[in-house]
Amino acid sequence: MARIVLTKGVQAGREIVLAGSELVVGRDNDCGLTLNDTKVSRRHARLYTERGVWHLQDMESANGTEVNGAEIKTVALNADDVVTIGDTQFVFKPDGAPVPAATAASSAPRPVPPAPAPAPAEPDPASMTTPEDLKLVERMRQSTDLIRREVGKVIIGQEEVLNQILMCIIAGGHALLIGLPGLAKTLTVSTIAKVLDLKFKRIQFTPDLMPSDITGTEVLETDPDSQQKIFRFMQGPIFCNILLADEINRTPPKTQAALLEAMQEKCVSVGKDTYKLDRPFFVLATQNPIEQEGTYPLPEAQLDRFMFNVWIDYPKREEEEAIVARTTVTAGAEPRVVLGKEAVLLLQEVVRKIPVSRHVIGFVINLVRATRPADPEAPDFVKKYVSTGAGPRAGQYLVLAAKARAVLEGRIHVSCNDIRKAALPVLRHRILTNFTADSEGLTSREIVERLLGEIKEPGEAAYTPADAAKKKPVDKKK
Repeated sequence: MARIVLTKGVQAGREIVLAGSELVVGRDNDCGLTLNDTKVSRRHARLYTERGVWHLQDMESANGTEVNGAEIKTVALNADDVVTIGDTQFVFKPDGAPVPAATAASSAPRPVPPAPAPAPAEPDPASMTTPEDLKLVERMRQSTDLIRREVGKVIIGQEEVLNQILMCIIAGGHALLIGLPGLAKTLTVSTIAKVLDLKFKRIQFTPDLMPSDITGTEVLETDPDSQQKIFRFMQGPIFCNILLADEINRTPPKTQAALLEAMQEKCVSVGKDTYKLDRPFFVLATQNPIEQEGTYPLPEAQLDRFMFNVWIDYPKREEEEAIVARTTVTAGAEPRVVLGKEAVLLLQEVVRKIPVSRHVIGFVINLVRATRPADPEAPDFVKKYVSTGAGPRAGQYLVLAAKARAVLEGRIHVSCNDIRKAALPVLRHRILTNFTADSEGLTSREIVERLLGEIKEPGEAAYTPADAAKKKPVDKKK
């Protein structure tokens, strides 16, 4: 009967008989082989038999699965194949033959791709994060479910919108929310603020709004003791944790620019003084995609300050029925607090500590550079339809968004799949289409979707010191 023998890791020496037709390996307690290893995904890989042959399949894990030193997706196993999952290695034995004394990844009975030159060691998550950080991330998956449940008491549907807003908050970014009137944009943000116990303010942007209406102003007062005239700064609504800039494109550029320093530097300057904003600070600006006459579109420099461009669409039929039924009766249950301000700040620090492999960063660079029509390696459809591509800030936000997504799911490792999930909201407003695209009805969303299908993940050979800059991505898609 087939079996596996663990030769490396905390369970080295253990033998597992493959009595059934499937064995799942991962960190979850319900896995057939549970590995208490932060490099291992909750459901990392599975062994299964098909027509009498045992196969190994990677289950979209974050750090991949290797057989004899080569990363695999699905492969038929042969005798003495060495499987590496995180810090654990095991040898596959199709029968009761003894395990060889020397079990190394190089002892493969069949041809395998040559091992690449050793790359610099990836940072160990344990060296980047403290035990308290790891515990906080582990609890975050449950907290994310609780946040969805509490927000769901008020907001029906829009789960992806909620996920993207949460990713922005714990990544320390800002979001531009675009949707038609009446789709509960304001209610969504105010509800999230209640659940996270954050101070919420809303500003309705109008053509006559002045910068001082946002940042605050100095007023002349008489000191009651000395009777002298003094200036006192009165804080504006920007001094909060979550600021909803409603219909930001309906105010002149001078007032729009008042948000720039606050969004980037987390402070405002009034006269000779600079005032720090409360932490965390998050701007959610809304725009109406119709009725653009008489508005002031945000310039590209300010659009680039927003981490995400979140689109909110009409609800599904069953969701709309529930919305109408719930909102036409007396008020329902109030959402309760799930996380506090201090927990959000700690999560923002943890996101910055999470390491990212060179494999993932290489994929990010390939994806961002492919949006630039002047780049020689850009796809032909980009050169045809795109006038301006994404800048370096897009790569930074892709990595931060992927880290935030991992934290929301209770992981401290980032995969290329996390990058793919974050690509659309990060790149949609950073890719400017030209007249050819507009005449054919091609949008930046469709450009991003085509790029995700076109750009492949870098292969291991791309990481050799001599050839790192010369190698092109291999035809291997996550």
